[in-house]
Amino acid sequence: MRQVVSKQDASTPKPLTEPVFLILTSLAEQPRHGYALLQDIQHMSHGRVVLSTGTLYGALRRLLEDGWIERFDQEDTSREKQAYTLTSAGRQQLRTELERMRQLTKVAAARLRMNEA
Repeated sequence: MRQVVSKQDASTPKPLTEPVFLILTSLAEQPRHGYALLQDIQHMSHGRVVLSTGTLYGALRRLLEDGWIERFDQEDTSREKQAYTLTSAGRQQLRTELERMRQLTKVAAARLRMNEA
């Protein structure tokens, strides 16, 4: 079996990993701190995805570096929780990923229907 590698130019973003997709999706609704992100991601995935704190904070660090999220100033800093919010670049990345997924699921659904008929 031959392995096929798709060509991507610099303007074509790579598909998002599931943890990054879920983090961006959570932050699209509202700013959240780390623990709230963990809870929301578990809720969105119906308990299927439970991120470790290491995975979460590693992803948050990379998302901050890429400019897809930014720190969000909150009024309650008594427990020194750091909140994050989606930037316009992060929102665009999420939109791009949703469109990529829509195209793929459309093709997959059509092929399933073809073979079930």
